[in-house]
Amino acid sequence: MDSESPQAKHVAIIMDGNGRWAKQKMLPRVMGHRQGVEAVRELVRSIEPMGIDCLTLYAFSSENWKRPEDEVGDLMNLLRKFIKSDLPEFIANDVRLKIIGDYKGLAPDIVAQLEDALDKTSKGSRILAVALNYGSQDEIVRAANLAASGGEITAETLEKHLDTADMPPLDLLIRTSGEVRLSNFLLWQCAYAEMVFVDVLWPDFTPDHLQQALDDFSDRERRFGGR
Repeated sequence: MDSESPQAKHVAIIMDGNGRWAKQKMLPRVMGHRQGVEAVRELVRSIEPMGIDCLTLYAFSSENWKRPEDEVGDLMNLLRKFIKSDLPEFIANDVRLKIIGDYKGLAPDIVAQLEDALDKTSKGSRILAVALNYGSQDEIVRAANLAASGGEITAETLEKHLDTADMPPLDLLIRTSGEVRLSNFLLWQCAYAEMVFVDVLWPDFTPDHLQQALDDFSDRERRFGGR
């Protein structure tokens, strides 16, 4: 990779395949989600040496409430445990937690945990953004209404009201599990992002897979609509 090759500073990942991973191994779905959390943990530890300034993870969409109640409950419990266990590591490793989506629609104790974590990591230099109760169409509608209240809606004024307004532009979107769709994730932000779709199920996704996607990105020519 030469000095002119682009380097992805903001990477977003649609973490797909936990349920299929568990099914393949004849395990309960919750075991797939638990292993998926381990994959998140390893990935977060790798972002600094890979030169990533911001990692955005699609953790729980606004559509995920349609899943069976026991599965949603398992996911919320995993979120509680993840925040509690990993917060000290975030602080020690200079990671700033950011939440995109309507996280205040979650259980009150989770909201309190999240806000405590947001406060305690606010000085971090690298961003871990987690999409919780997030849907991109809803985000754009909310941003448009806020922009309209201030006058004319332009691309610039709308962008200022997105959940990602204080984050760097999205460079690379990765989706695991072999599915090739955005699933209502970062639709505005993906306008000129590069995309990589991999067949690996999320619990099996490693920092090596991330590095491969970064290498793929560095080989691409980004034109942003130009020639």
